Amino acid sequence: MAKISTRDAALALDAADALGPLRDEFALPEGMIYLDGNSLGALPRRTAARVQQTIEAEWGQGLIRSWNDAGWITLAHGIGDAIAELVGAGPGEVSVGDSTSVNLFKVLSAAAALQKSHAPGRTTIVSERSNFPTDLYIAESVAASAGLKLRLIDAENLPDDLNKDVAVLMLTHVNYRSGRMHDMAGTTRIAHAAGALVVWDLAHSAGAVPVDVHGVDADFAVGCGYKYLNGGPGAPAFVWAHPRHTERMDDEGLRQPLCGWLGHAAPFDFTPSYRPAAGIGRFVCGTPPILAMRALQCGLEVFSEAKGKGGMTALRAKSTALTDLFIERVEQRCLGHGLELATPRERAERGSQVSFAHSDGYAIMQALIARGVIGDFRAGHAESGEANLLRFGFTPLYTRFVDAWDAAEAIADVLASAIWREPRFGRRAAVT
Repeated sequence: MAKISTRDAALALDAADALGPLRDEFALPEGMIYLDGNSLGALPRRTAARVQQTIEAEWGQGLIRSWNDAGWITLAHGIGDAIAELVGAGPGEVSVGDSTSVNLFKVLSAAAALQKSHAPGRTTIVSERSNFPTDLYIAESVAASAGLKLRLIDAENLPDDLNKDVAVLMLTHVNYRSGRMHDMAGTTRIAHAAGALVVWDLAHSAGAVPVDVHGVDADFAVGCGYKYLNGGPGAPAFVWAHPRHTERMDDEGLRQPLCGWLGHAAPFDFTPSYRPAAGIGRFVCGTPPILAMRALQCGLEVFSEAKGKGGMTALRAKSTALTDLFIERVEQRCLGHGLELATPRERAERGSQVSFAHSDGYAIMQALIARGVIGDFRAGHAESGEANLLRFGFTPLYTRFVDAWDAAEAIADVLASAIWREPRFGRRAAVT
């Protein structure tokens, strides 16, 4: 894409964008530039009516009959298949329900059990030091319960840190802080060559960048429903396991640790002993949250409409063009104000977000939010050398080129005016 040198050029790109009409599918407040879809996706316009219909008709009138009549009992299967298309999984291979953390506990425990059965000398779970904290906390818990050790490494040391002690490598495909994207295929190949299984967290990937879990020969994956999938706050998460592993679990009598009634092979037989369902069904635990499932279903339907406009290939192309424009414009307009790019410049290494480091990032972000440019802030930690970061997520379903342009101008104005130094912008809220 040629460099964009004027706001009118950005508007012209929007006018020619085949994906542009999809923005109308979302209820975005007038006058706001929303660049935080990597934390919480925007509200699809169809969601409110769909959830209301589920409440009033399916629940209110159908009552318990709606488990059959409205398809509640199979709703998770259809949603799972819609997500499967976005991540390169097959039909019937993705389960939807519970949170990302709970699903990670399931698959990480399963991976550890498989390795204990086949490679008992492997004693370590390895993850990236800058991984999302909840992933590390879950890994600590699994390591403690499975008699393993958790070792944290820096991403650049990854190949050298995969030795014969490693049972499982657990990584987030796109780093939540920097937006750096791992080479999923190459990393999986290296891990397998070292004898490790790989668990991928796709929370910052699914719906934003192309993913092909079968193509890269991944072992397990989990992901989030409320970021780029636009399922609403606390939306159900998803889980995938390669069929070769669910088959091995069947053959060897291995279970994931949260054996719930809907993960039973025949849940309505109500037998007192557990018999796991086949395939990914064994990773189901409790009753699905139907209202939240309906909202997530609406978010995924927009991706179905994007298929006719180039699908994930077109979405990825737009994402990289948006982030290219934003990086170039911010660096040009904000030179000398202490911003430092924390996101890779190389497109192949970049997810769908841009992060800039600044020691006063929190106050700057609050000043931006007051101007209607919504991003978020992630605190650094001196002991690990991590910087304070301003994060900006670019959701190609609804983010425009003019949004990237205008956001960069707003950042420049906030920094040049030093308005962020006002005490009101330095007061920490509970959520940053």
